[in-house]
Amino acid sequence: MPLVRIDLAEGQSADYRSAVADEVYKAMTTTMNVPVNDRFMVINEHKSGNFIADPTYLGIERSPQCIIVQLTLNAGRDITLKKAFYQALSEGLHARVGLRREDLFISLVEVPKENWSFGNGEAQYAQ
Repeated sequence: MPLVRIDLAEGQSADYRSAVADEVYKAMTTTMNVPVNDRFMVINEHKSGNFIADPTYLGIERSPQCIIVQLTLNAGRDITLKKAFYQALSEGLHARVGLRREDLFISLVEVPKENWSFGNGEAQYAQ
């Protein structure tokens, strides 16, 4: 159950934002064993002064069109799945919306399964 947060500079069209969300979902389901219909996403646009992505950190040249994708998800996926996700999302966004590969920043936040409630005040994944 990933909760996805997508942050980007303001000014992108609704079609662009939708396509980005679709590509994140596609990459999650094809590489990280995320179930179909497990789609919970928040997209936020930010004014230039409220969206800071260092333009040269680690020698990667980022533009103001950088996108930050953060997934909060159950702990336990191995590095192979994570790397496959990073690659699939980078390639998918490049192909679909023309995002430069350098302009994708991904952060995974892993939590125990009991840290989720999908509704009804219940911890559906708690043992």
